[in-house]
Amino acid sequence: MPTIDWLKQEFDYGYDSGDVLSLTPNETRIEEEKLSGASYGEVFLKAVAVHLKPDAKVLELGPGKGSWSRAILRHIPEGELQVVDFQDVKQWLQPQNYQGRLICHLVQDNSFSMVPDNYFDFFWSFGVLCHNNIDNIAQILKNALPKVKPGGLAVHQYGDWNKLDDYGWEKGGVPVTFQQQPDDQIWWPRNNRATMNSIAQKAGWSVITADLGLVKRDSIIVLRRLP
Repeated sequence: MPTIDWLKQEFDYGYDSGDVLSLTPNETRIEEEKLSGASYGEVFLKAVAVHLKPDAKVLELGPGKGSWSRAILRHIPEGELQVVDFQDVKQWLQPQNYQGRLICHLVQDNSFSMVPDNYFDFFWSFGVLCHNNIDNIAQILKNALPKVKPGGLAVHQYGDWNKLDDYGWEKGGVPVTFQQQPDDQIWWPRNNRATMNSIAQKAGWSVITADLGLVKRDSIIVLRRLP
């Protein structure tokens, strides 16, 4: 791990952040926010909603049980959300309830071959890149770039070991023993803002900011595909 085969098996239960827009967080969201040091409502408003127009076309990587997906769909009543996951997320997202506005893709790799080029206004993920090693992240960012319209944005949460050191490993729910293990043996591979900035630029993205500063344990990068 974190190979693609491992990722396919590890998250077959469906990643869940709770209801990110609820004024009263449920138990799942409370625990997730405690571990990450964030308000998911604030993350959604400042990292996602601010970039969405009612008719936006959005691509989401690794939606799991759809916590962020449902919030996005509420903010694009005239738009479309396409999600890409190693799991069959239709069982959780119920796309039949969205009159064609939600399309779920079950994939076997990070090629993004099933979605159209130059189509999406916004590309989002949360709880995904933090479990991918540098090579996987580079592949994801490179292959997703042509799927986003020129001028379109991408926003992604990712693991940041420098922030994790400051926040606290136990507090963040990441085993301290990972510090002594290679990336191919752990589920929270090494990454930081400088590395992520470099990966994104090499993949062809313009980096607006390497971190929005909304999460104490992790970072959230904002990217733009140049016109």
